Order: sequence, then structure tokens, then C-alpha cells
Amino acid sequence: MNNKKLKLILIILLIFIIFILSILLYMNYRNKLKNKDKIILNGNIEIRTVDLAFKVAGRIEKMLYEEGDVVKKGDLLAILDNRDYEASYNKSKALILQSKALMTKANNDYKRHIELCEENITSKQQCDTFLERKNETYAQYMQVLAQNNIDKINLDDTKLYSPSDGIITTRIEEEGAIVNPNQSIYTLTKNYPIWVRAYVNEKDLGNIQYGTNAIVKTDSINPNTGKPREYKGTIGFISPVAEFTPKTVETTNLRTDLVYQIRVYIDNDDGFLRQGMPLTIIIDTKH
Repeated sequence: MNNKKLKLILIILLIFIIFILSILLYMNYRNKLKNKDKIILNGNIEIRTVDLAFKVAGRIEKMLYEEGDVVKKGDLLAILDNRDYEASYNKSKALILQSKALMTKANNDYKRHIELCEENITSKQQCDTFLERKNETYAQYMQVLAQNNIDKINLDDTKLYSPSDGIITTRIEEEGAIVNPNQSIYTLTKNYPIWVRAYVNEKDLGNIQYGTNAIVKTDSINPNTGKPREYKGTIGFISPVAEFTPKTVETTNLRTDLVYQIRVYIDNDDGFLRQGMPLTIIIDTKH
């Protein structure tokens, strides 16, 4: 190969490289123009979780759900052995009948002697005794009623119900375990609300507000469309306090830049969003 051919090849190669670089620069410029009215952020899904527990102590008789099970609000999740609580409730019901009978007798005695008291036929001491007995039996009756209500609440609290729709993410205890009040039995991940936690730079803060719409995209490709799964969202929280960029957050600026945390609430969850999942948020500042 002579020098002329080598020079020609080098020139062609150089022209080709310049052509490719020009295309890349043009595409980068076009993307910048395309996104000049958009704020693009990275964030992670956050979903509220609830530790569920009985309000009373006892031995677990039944655990009705496993980890990963879907539950609805009001579903019965677990049951304690309720024999002691049922016995206390029945005992207080019997005491209600007893105290009611004593109260009725005291009222009747007082009514029979009230006219005699007014006419000073019965001594003042006896009249005071009838009145005190009447008031005392009434107080005892009200006290037993209150205790019966407490016993009924305790009996009802031997059953644990789901406070909302969600998924059982952790089954902490098993049947036969003795648990104390407020000791966690299940961990429930709520279906709603679901939001994306992200951080916006100070220079972009003035272009967003509560209620601003956003598009949220996952890294996962929807096999039905061949595109990333896409969700509609709304900015529902903007932190009033600036903070340094968290180490777990990647931004195009320095990590030491001050940023503001925002939450973008997802409107159309389809069941494919998971706790901690990374997403891309696109906010159109023109709207």
C-alpha cells in the first residue's frame, strides 16, 4: 500500500469520526432542547408499613395469613385464646343483674319513705340512710356497667383485624406463642399511599409546587408494550428545609449541593411497585 492510499484511508477515517461526533453532539443538543422545560430526577419507592399487635395479652390460637398474602381492610388476621376474657365478661354481666336488683330495691325503699321523711314521721337519720343507700347502689351499678364495657372491649381485642388493604410482609409470631399487649404479630405493607422520595436542586425548586403533575418510570420493561412501566404522579410534599444530598442519591451535580426532599404520590398503582424500587421522575415545568 503506497502513501497516497494510506493518506486517503486516514482522511476518510477522520471524516467518518467527525461525522459520528457531529451526530452525537447534535443528539445531545436536541435532547437538551427537548428537556429544557423538564426536571428529571431519580428516586425510590416508599410504602408505609404497619406493625400489627393485640391490645391484650394471651396465647395465640390461630394465625390466619402467611407472608405475601393479600388482605383487605377488616379481614380477621389472628385470634387469641379468649376463654379468660369471655369468663370475665360473663361474670360482669351477672354482676350487672345483681347490682341492678340492689339499686331497684334501694330506689323502692327510698320512694316508700320519702313522704314520711317530708312529714317528719321518719327520723332524719333514717331518711339520710335511705338516700345514701339509693345513691350508693346507683354508683355500684354504673361501676359494674363500666367494667362490663371494659371486659367486652378486651374480649373483642382477642381478635386482630387488618386496618387497611395491603400485603403481609412479615409473620412475626406463630400459633401457641404467648404475647404481651402491643407485641408485634404481623407487619403489613399498605397498598396506599405509595410515593417516590426524590431530591430537587435549589435552582429547580422555584419551578415546582404542590399538585404539580409528574410522570414516573421504572427500569422494568413492560412486556406488553416493550417500554418502561409508566405511572402518573402528583407532588404532595416539598420539604421546607434544605439538606445535603444523601449519599444514596446520584445527581449530575456535586454531592455536597443543597437539595430539598419531595414526594411524588403515585395515582395509578398496578401492583408492580415495590418498596425501595428505583424510578425516574419527569416533571414538566411548563404546566
